[in-house]
Amino acid sequence: MNGTDLLTIKQFSEFTGMKQSVLRYYDEIGLFAPVKRGENGYRYYSPQQIITVKLINVLNDLQTTLKEISELESHRTPESILDLLIRQETKFDIEMRRLQASYSITHVFRGLIQTGISANEFEIVDTEADEIPIILGPVNDFAENHVFYETFIRFCQDAQSSRVNPSYPVGGYFETIDDFVAIPSQPTRFFSMDPTGHERKAAGRQLFAYTRGYYGEMGDSPQRLLAYAEEHDLVFTGPLYVIYVLDEISVKDPQQYLSQVSVPVAPKKKLSV
Repeated sequence: MNGTDLLTIKQFSEFTGMKQSVLRYYDEIGLFAPVKRGENGYRYYSPQQIITVKLINVLNDLQTTLKEISELESHRTPESILDLLIRQETKFDIEMRRLQASYSITHVFRGLIQTGISANEFEIVDTEADEIPIILGPVNDFAENHVFYETFIRFCQDAQSSRVNPSYPVGGYFETIDDFVAIPSQPTRFFSMDPTGHERKAAGRQLFAYTRGYYGEMGDSPQRLLAYAEEHDLVFTGPLYVIYVLDEISVKDPQQYLSQVSVPVAPKKKLSV
């Protein structure tokens, strides 16, 4: 094939991979026309036009509008293409960050729901846990007559103003096991499971307890944790965390929400004889 050969729309479509319907549409809107039309109205393209198709495909991959493509195809310069690439690069950067956040939220909820589905609700689980990044909120002020959800909503509102993504699950942080036992519906602070957080839920040996019920309803989990620790000669060594592994995202009935309580423990030191 040389530069003077003409290709039918079918041949040109096969060479370029561009559908015939797209070629016809581009011709109709004046973006990309064949070099010749036969008396029968058939479209004919020259091999050199494959170069133009490459330009159009590249600009399409950059999510450039057809109007911009038309303008650039006729009057492109290195400067105009560079300007386009800078603008599109900025847009893609924003889209990638949004997509990464969406993936991360999906990953976190998937992990929680899988944990909730497989959880043994009637036993204390004693196991090694991985470190988890979190974002801790300020110390809560449960003023008189303030209930759980009022303080919780205030945390969510403050988180949004601090640019903490409100779509991540939120849990309750208790400074000590005693705080949890005293008022299990009033965490010392709230925390977000946003993985960009600089605080950490420490790794190590932990006790896990699960309870059905609405937000703030911990059932007998405080007593079960205390009883298990006493029976197995364990002491509590750090803050306690409450997270709902099953909540309104996956369960319709609020009374069927499933909370997970976790707290680090270590064996009691035995006195030497």
